[in-house]
Amino acid sequence: MIEQKAVSDVPDREAQKLERLSGRESKNVNSKPKQSVVRNEHAKKHFSDFELPPQLMKGLSSLGFVHCTPIQSESLPYALNGKDIVGKAQTGTGKTAAFLTSIIADLVNHSIDEERFIGEARSLILAPTRELAMQISSDARDLAKYTDLAVHTLVGGIDYSKQLRLLEKKHCDILVGTPGRLLDFANNKDIHLDQLEILVIDEADRMLDMGFIPQVTRLVRLTPKRHDRQTMLFSATFSPEVERLIQRWTNSPIKVDIKAEQVATDTVEQKVYITTGEEKFGLLIDILKDHSVDSVMIFANRRDICRNLYDKLREKGFKVGMLSGDVPQLRRIKTLENFKNRVTKILVATDVAGRGIHVDGVSHVINYTLPEEPEDYVHRIGRTGRAGQTGTSISFACEDDGFLLEPIEKLIDTKLMCTMPD
Repeated sequence: MIEQKAVSDVPDREAQKLERLSGRESKNVNSKPKQSVVRNEHAKKHFSDFELPPQLMKGLSSLGFVHCTPIQSESLPYALNGKDIVGKAQTGTGKTAAFLTSIIADLVNHSIDEERFIGEARSLILAPTRELAMQISSDARDLAKYTDLAVHTLVGGIDYSKQLRLLEKKHCDILVGTPGRLLDFANNKDIHLDQLEILVIDEADRMLDMGFIPQVTRLVRLTPKRHDRQTMLFSATFSPEVERLIQRWTNSPIKVDIKAEQVATDTVEQKVYITTGEEKFGLLIDILKDHSVDSVMIFANRRDICRNLYDKLREKGFKVGMLSGDVPQLRRIKTLENFKNRVTKILVATDVAGRGIHVDGVSHVINYTLPEEPEDYVHRIGRTGRAGQTGTSISFACEDDGFLLEPIEKLIDTKLMCTMPD
């Protein structure tokens, strides 16, 4: 039975939580936070090497997960033992499966038999964008489908009452959401984070860029103290601001560093075409007409550029979708479904909207404008060449943004060969 939260019940719930946590590895609450660094010197591991619950192993097998990626190999031994994790990892490294595997294993191994309150979350995953939150939720449901764990998603742009009705139907084991909508639910007492066992903050650097840190801070304050929960924080970059967040929110974390050049792998052929601003669109049309272009994502830095590209491509007769911050959420969901199902083979997106999109079989990524942040280049090209497949990345370098190539090359430690298009 699911009960409504009552203030008078909190002391009993706290005692129950301490009893549940007693089965996990205890943490040294008196020690000052410090970071242990795990290097990229690892033997290739299989998921079967870990003592994972049979239900979870069945979920991993059904998705074809056998070998661990570097972020999984290096983080799971510690995460499964209750250690805090700080992971530096780009998109496409498998970090989502890493923290979901740890969460699901922990929740299954430490099940709760007593009655639970409506909206009382056992684990919380914070994501900067709606698309990423929904992708994480989808992955969580796939991995946990042979368990009785319930996954809930709270993001903006979708009717609040509809999300609340779903939340009230089933207990809340894994809660995934964006900061703004989660705060709405917390302020209305529709979710409760005081019994939280595991906290994941994904893409902390993007949270900073989008101005979400004050909201995230308010949410973290609603959770147990850092030594009373397990915290996993992931970021593509470790700026001084991110380092300060690590110190504030984690307890003696294990630091896993997956270098950027591991993402720009041989599975992605990287091309750079020297062109002019006036010739860009014509060059794009020529590329899209090539028979080898089966499914393509086109990235631009601004919403107005995306809108202009979308309109002009439609005028040329192409079936195209668009993802940007000014597109209503329900339309964005439909657009992404059409792209995944190959109803449309072209998707135009900004970096914010494109984060967290995992679509199999994307043959090409086109950087219509070079990203201003080098890390975004790695995120973009990570949309193709996934799951052992090969892909092609094509970047346009013109008089306006050619200077952005050098910091990208420095980040990926690779010289990008620039050519004139045929």
